[in-house]
Amino acid sequence: MNAVIPHADARPSSPAGALPATGSWHVRAAEPALAEVAATVRALLAPHLPDAPGTAPRALVLGLDEVVSAPPLGLAPDGAADPVDEGYRLRVDADGITCHGRTPAGVFRGATTALQLIATARVTGELPFQELTDAPRYAWRGLMVDPARSFLTPDEVRRIIDLAALYKLNVLHLHLTDNEGWRVELPGTPALTAPGTEFYSTSEYRALQEYAARRFVTVVPEIDLPGHCATFRAAVPGLPPAPAPAGLADRFPFVPPLDLTDAATRTAVTRVLAEVCALTTGPYVHIGADEAFGATPENFDASVRELRTLVRELGKRPVAWQESSRAGIGPEDIAQYWVDVEMMDLPDTAEGLAARPELVAAGRSVEIIAALKKFFAPTDDDLRRTVEGGGRVLLSPQSHLYLDRPYATEFAPPGQSAEAARLGFDGYRPLGVRHTAAWDPDAYPVPDANVAGVEATVFAEEFKGFEDVSVLLLPRLASVAEAAWCGRAPGWAEYRERLAHHGRVWADRNLPYFASTEVDWR
Repeated sequence: MNAVIPHADARPSSPAGALPATGSWHVRAAEPALAEVAATVRALLAPHLPDAPGTAPRALVLGLDEVVSAPPLGLAPDGAADPVDEGYRLRVDADGITCHGRTPAGVFRGATTALQLIATARVTGELPFQELTDAPRYAWRGLMVDPARSFLTPDEVRRIIDLAALYKLNVLHLHLTDNEGWRVELPGTPALTAPGTEFYSTSEYRALQEYAARRFVTVVPEIDLPGHCATFRAAVPGLPPAPAPAGLADRFPFVPPLDLTDAATRTAVTRVLAEVCALTTGPYVHIGADEAFGATPENFDASVRELRTLVRELGKRPVAWQESSRAGIGPEDIAQYWVDVEMMDLPDTAEGLAARPELVAAGRSVEIIAALKKFFAPTDDDLRRTVEGGGRVLLSPQSHLYLDRPYATEFAPPGQSAEAARLGFDGYRPLGVRHTAAWDPDAYPVPDANVAGVEATVFAEEFKGFEDVSVLLLPRLASVAEAAWCGRAPGWAEYRERLAHHGRVWADRNLPYFASTEVDWR
């Protein structure tokens, strides 16, 4: 009956009928507590309302009620002991659309459904009368973007926040630091954002958080340590390298990770984290803790424990990539699960490598692949270790939720073959939209009590600029949002019919997307 993503079960209302797709809409708060929500919804809806002179606007009415929804799984992005009730009830009838929820967050989620109904109705020509009741399966539904490697302007980040909110995502994870750049101003260490570099000033960073909060999205900053630290080392010279495994330096080049057992390093890192925590309004700060290539396991573990302690002492809850579980893990720890050796999907033989032209073109050799598999071998135990330690798992498996995976050129429409060949990380097998849509969050041995949530990522090693980010996200982000909200993979035949209507939604917002031939776009 509708093309809403994430899927919302609708039932026909009585009497039957439909509203015409054309015309204008007036957003009205039924009570003062929702005035700010109504203003935000008006702004989000505006790109989807063509001028319709001489027509009386229909009403989109937002109201509160006392109906309680089933609680979702996972951690509350706002840090509360229990996740906020994001359930809502929506009705389309001759008077327009009404959205009700027990909380302003729930009302806002319902309003994004209304927005999609209005926007996609222009494809079919009418908006059928219907009623629906809806609530999320997972409390944490996130998206990570990577301005550290490919800077996104504040306006571009706001567009991504709007996109996330439109699909009921509620966390924006900003990968702010890496070897390639440091993107948040910290007055206590000004060399991190030297003149000529692109970054968010303290006022811009605060403003982005405020903008996100009005859309019920929490910003989680990532300061990626102890590895990925070339920019930090350049800004704070003279810090000693972490102790390295024997013989490593002669085999592969690497930036030495930081050694948090060193007093000067700990002082410099403490100063940085203190400013980040003070600037961040949300309850979480991501400490990275991935791919610390060049540190001994013992030193890595000590550094991770120190980073966690510092963030907690500064009043925030640390999040870290799954490798952090090796430093010990308990109920207060959150591990973001992203990889194991099987998930890397890399060949073992020269024959297997020859069958993967994208890896050959990227300069991978059997020796390099063997070294990668050896380095990542401990990841095979990270998920089990996290669960057994009582930690929380944030699901971001590289196999499906890393949206920097290249698109398979066989699905490229005319005019996008070169784009499909250019975009995406060269270590991943190119695949189609259907692959991402098949992801099942229940496919992992993670008890409900250990779930933190679901988060897609789009790292920027192999692209530049907002348009590239948009094409990699769309259309795949929609299916991740569906799995995070509904708790299951959609049936492909039914899902692709709904997805076909959303090209119009993205076009309204001037968001370029990959028009995969797997979908009959409307």
